[in-house]
Amino acid sequence: MLVFTYQTYMAITSSANKALRAGEKKRVFNLRTKVAIDIQLNKFRKLTEEKKVKDAQALIPALYKALDKAAKRNFIKKNTASRYKSRIMMAVKKLG
Repeated sequence: MLVFTYQTYMAITSSANKALRAGEKKRVFNLRTKVAIDIQLNKFRKLTEEKKVKDAQALIPALYKALDKAAKRNFIKKNTASRYKSRIMMAVKKLG
């Protein structure tokens, strides 16, 4: 399977070139958003596995902020963010 990246694909028209540039910019923003969510979620999961309730609760505002920002920028849907937040709170309540 071939995967085309910005460097290997040669756009023919100027509008295609512009679309490639815009896609690269969007890709960077999306990666940043994904990493922001993933880092917080992984920290949270690690804390819940270790049953550190206080530390997990302290991480919730940062997690909520990352999820809300991702939903605001249409990286994830609003209901997806709500579902994540609900599951986070259920995990905390289950621990403590």
